[in-house]
Amino acid sequence: MDLIKITSDKERARSILRMTELIKERISKQDMEKMSALVIADYYEILKELITALLLIDGYKTLSHKDLIDYLKERYTEFRSYEISFLDDLRVLRNRISYEGFFVDSSYLERNKKVLEGLLLKLKNLVEKKLER
Repeated sequence: MDLIKITSDKERARSILRMTELIKERISKQDMEKMSALVIADYYEILKELITALLLIDGYKTLSHKDLIDYLKERYTEFRSYEISFLDDLRVLRNRISYEGFFVDSSYLERNKKVLEGLLLKLKNLVEKKLER
């Protein structure tokens, strides 16, 4: 894992938390059938940014999305192996969407919305809890 040690930056983490709320609002206004690939990319963006906020609070940063997920796996045992695996699969899917123009059937979103929302809530609550300290 390629982590860079920095001074804890709670202010930046708070800003990221606010930005994720805006992205979540944008998701709620999308046509899930037509825009499913973009909605999935937005969900990934929120999850990635929330993990980034955790790193910032803990005094680290990285440029690697893979390292973000590995950090979560190693440091936050409250995440189950299927959640870590799902995040990594989502990372790969998002890369295909962003770099290959890959389209995702809306059924993927329907099948995984509960997991996406659960991860989002879990990460958001964790960030908010750590910001209170």
